Amino acid sequence: MSEIDIITFGCRLNAYESEVIRARAAEAGLESAVIVNTCAVTAEAVRQSRQAIRKLKRTHPYRQLIVTGCAAQIEPQTYAAMPEVDRVLGNEEKLSAASYAPDFLQGAPRIVVNDIMAVKETAGQLLHSFTDTSFGSRTRAVLQVQNGCDHRCTFCIIPYGRGQSRSVGAGAVVGEARRLVEAGFKEIVLSGVDLTAYGADLPGKPTLGTLAAQILKHVPELKRLRLSSIDSIEADDALMRLIAEEERLMPHLHLSVQSGADLILKRMKRRHLRAHTIEFCDTVRRLRPDIAFGADLIAGFPTETDAMFGRTASLIDEAGFSYLHVFPFSPRHGTPAARMKQVPRATIKERARVLRATGLRALSAQLARLIGSDQDILVEKPGLGRTRCFATVVFEDDRSVPGEIISVRIVDSDHRELRGRVLRTAAQDATPAAA
Repeated sequence: MSEIDIITFGCRLNAYESEVIRARAAEAGLESAVIVNTCAVTAEAVRQSRQAIRKLKRTHPYRQLIVTGCAAQIEPQTYAAMPEVDRVLGNEEKLSAASYAPDFLQGAPRIVVNDIMAVKETAGQLLHSFTDTSFGSRTRAVLQVQNGCDHRCTFCIIPYGRGQSRSVGAGAVVGEARRLVEAGFKEIVLSGVDLTAYGADLPGKPTLGTLAAQILKHVPELKRLRLSSIDSIEADDALMRLIAEEERLMPHLHLSVQSGADLILKRMKRRHLRAHTIEFCDTVRRLRPDIAFGADLIAGFPTETDAMFGRTASLIDEAGFSYLHVFPFSPRHGTPAARMKQVPRATIKERARVLRATGLRALSAQLARLIGSDQDILVEKPGLGRTRCFATVVFEDDRSVPGEIISVRIVDSDHRELRGRVLRTAAQDATPAAA
């Protein structure tokens, strides 16, 4: 391990913010420290972070150990009570260089966590977080444009870790997208806690669709724009037009679905019903036939019966999901769902297994449809890349360079990823044809 090491749990946004932390800690002159950026989405995520902290301290007993992230924001006393932990920083404090200054750390209290609900702006500093080695190579950059959430789903603790919804101005986002492209990134992923809530807090109330359109218009050199998880009920007209008309917006959407049973959705305080999800997927598929859908699904939400669970399982095929994130329900203290009638843990585990197995069959079918086609692949490392619809492709080619886009013919699938044969590389495309 290097002098400053960051262990990241949870979502893509946390991974993004870990890069901010790395830059800020280095800027402050922090040395010989391990920083754990925690996740609070499930009780299991909290347990894993605590287990990792104990192991890290045993491995590096003389290094300062700082804990931050959503779990630290929500339950700072839990981590401060651990003898292995030297300092607990909140989600706002973790993004400031001042929090890592040696003089500050020496004299500060063990817990430095503010009221996240009082934070009204997404710091512009987040837009300058990428270094030359972000995410291992200059292939795919994650650009945070929104933070926080104003909704209160009954199972979710995250708003108490992230605060109210707040957006980055479009001008700043476009400027950073341009900088990332100039730095060599071919693909940018727009990210946020509640991404489709983008702009509601800004003057003029721009939308996610108008933001994406501005990026694509003013950064014409950007090859690929991708969206992280969205709430389909908030998809705006401008976004739907881009899906239909803009080839540089990638044909892959990951939806925050959670359940296929209307009564469970109501108890979750979700804003969509089963029919809304199916209708959205059907509409988008008509606009963009090559689209692939992913979905978040919760197994074993309180009061979920076998019949209700069956509605969720059948939604996978009815909506046409190919990529699933399955979460066994985990009660989070302080949420309404934790007080509801719980489903037995063994039942939750089995339902999660069924959803994952159904998801794998759906993925296998999606990959089979791509066999025989020619795909543009963004190379992530030699011999591996992703299609426009985010399918993983492996291929034999010693000349491919991470970050370039190559043409690959899909020849086979092992049901989880594709096998391909390289047709042309970027270098070949740049070479004039022989007379």
